[in-house]
Amino acid sequence: MRIVCLDLEGVLVPEIWIEFAGRTGIAALRRTTRDEPDYDRLMTDRLAILKEHRLGLADIQAVIGEMGPLPGAAAFLEALRETYQVVILSDTFYEFARPLMRQLGWPTLFCHSLATDAQGFVTGYRLRMPNQKREAVRRFRELNFQVVAAGDSYNDTAMLQEAHGGILFCPPENVIREFPQFPVTQDYATLRHEIDAAFARLTP
Repeated sequence: MRIVCLDLEGVLVPEIWIEFAGRTGIAALRRTTRDEPDYDRLMTDRLAILKEHRLGLADIQAVIGEMGPLPGAAAFLEALRETYQVVILSDTFYEFARPLMRQLGWPTLFCHSLATDAQGFVTGYRLRMPNQKREAVRRFRELNFQVVAAGDSYNDTAMLQEAHGGILFCPPENVIREFPQFPVTQDYATLRHEIDAAFARLTP
């Protein structure tokens, strides 16, 4: 059995924090895992900014409710699921992702959870486990699945390295430079070609 593991933001949907930064005018919220490899540091900074500006979960969800998948993402995912099992491995949060998952036909999603107070302000976050993307791919392999993974950011590279085949999709130049071992794709047609080619190189 073959599994494709995909990142969510940057591969299937726009970057939520960048969209939110644009709506609020808070430039510091534009930093993502494309820029900062330390996820805990990134989230700690984000939560401090939200607290400073008195922005709660409802404010972020309002922006997400107006977002949709990237152009062509839904059709790409639907076609991919005809051939392979597909699992979305993301460092987003279930509280963010639900409206976007509905538009993508409810694919399987592994991500994290947020903690909020009685007023709806985000007070923290709960990781499913450290390095959950890499660990999920590792467990799939232990179950004798063949795994190909695709992502765009620093926090995807561990799962790309753990998979039988790893592919970058529309990554920033800094990630391309630091991880030259992964093929780079810029559109869904090429990504699908690289996924098929990676599986073709594996022993059936």
